[in-house]
Amino acid sequence: MLQDDGSSSVTSSSPLQNFSMMSSLSPSFGSPYQWLKELKSEERGLYLIHLLLTCANHVAAGNLENANIALDQISHLACPNGDTMQRIASYFAEALADRILRSWPGIYKALNSTKLSVVSEDIFIKKMFFEYFPFLKVASVITNQAIIEAMEGEKMVHIVDLNASEPLQWRALLQDLSERPEGPPHLRITGVHQQKEVLEQIAHVLTEEAEKLDIPFQFHQVVSKLENLDVEKLRVKTGEALAISSVMQLHTLLAHDDESQKKSPLAFKHLNGLHLQRALLNQNTLGDLLEKDAANAFSAGNESASSSPLSSTASAKMDGFLHALWGLSPKVMVVTEQDSNHNGTTLMERLSESLYFYAALFDCLEFTLQRTSLERLKVEKMLFGEEIKNIVGCEGGERKERHEKLDKWFQRFDGAGFGNVPLSYYAMLQARRLLQSYSCEGYKIKEENGSVVICWQDRALFSVSAWRCRR
Repeated sequence: MLQDDGSSSVTSSSPLQNFSMMSSLSPSFGSPYQWLKELKSEERGLYLIHLLLTCANHVAAGNLENANIALDQISHLACPNGDTMQRIASYFAEALADRILRSWPGIYKALNSTKLSVVSEDIFIKKMFFEYFPFLKVASVITNQAIIEAMEGEKMVHIVDLNASEPLQWRALLQDLSERPEGPPHLRITGVHQQKEVLEQIAHVLTEEAEKLDIPFQFHQVVSKLENLDVEKLRVKTGEALAISSVMQLHTLLAHDDESQKKSPLAFKHLNGLHLQRALLNQNTLGDLLEKDAANAFSAGNESASSSPLSSTASAKMDGFLHALWGLSPKVMVVTEQDSNHNGTTLMERLSESLYFYAALFDCLEFTLQRTSLERLKVEKMLFGEEIKNIVGCEGGERKERHEKLDKWFQRFDGAGFGNVPLSYYAMLQARRLLQSYSCEGYKIKEENGSVVICWQDRALFSVSAWRCRR
């Protein structure tokens, strides 16, 4: 099937011949799905991408009958415990169906009226993400090192954690501070989280650790969503050296500038599964499959995103929040964010970008856990699946997962009066050593303008950057 020059050819007996014909079939032809069972893994992956893009185009155009046909075909190929492409297709199909249902608010609300949100489950899933992926561990190591360097010689240190959901990072920092040549400082940590139970658990763990290390310590709880946070409640005192940590939180504030956004279905030219055929048939992992033809297949989406007013850096809510933090005069602020553009104005822009991003994350799990692993299924469904559903299925203020690239954060922080703090050689060294401890070779780190981008293969997934007030 693969020619010597690296291009792909479809033999006369290949089921791929049916792609163009199948895309125009209607239910009146009877059951057109028998041939789908004959598809090989690579061909199935190709056709699933073709169907997802076709379905998304129909959803964006409001052609729900054809979208339904595409979803029906996807259901015969996708599987949440199959190979990587089958798994990711299951969640993108669910997100597209969710978007359709939102067109009928009554039906959507009725179907979701009994949905339970269990705090313990949310905490458990986030712990699994921390455990099975190195991303947050690397971010923690870099953040702690940046704080230690900024706080050298300080006797009163105050750390504000804008997403206090895990005590492990601050336990490690307490241990590092206890070994300072000049002795540990008086440390106060303010944790911000919308669930009081989470903060109480963190307070208990850290207080015990501080007592064991004989470090003067206080933990201040602020029960609040980030969007509703009153910075006065952080209780920053005169004479304290302030550090701020934000992990995958700031992007949610961008939703508040889009409360009145109108749905804008937009045809996305040049997008179809056949265009990705060579990439799919020549690559080994899903991330590779999607990445190969990025420049050509999604050029229209990138152009649209760059000219979109809502994908620019202007954000009243974000600017106001960053200026408020600037007013607290932090010595350092360390920010971890997803490094991908999921904040385009159109469905097709977001779907194409998020397909790349989550393909890489699903690939990570393929190399980490068995396909039958219950933990893997939970992370994919309850974490990645919900994020995909929000990116693809929601609009306006409900769309919280508005991830953006590092260069956008540089513009935002610069505009708010912050200057970039280049991460130190030692911070980079610690991060690389941590990644080397993983048996999988796909994880990589690269430096970008004094910041760190954590990658799977060559796909950037998360960024860590440090900032200080520019007076």
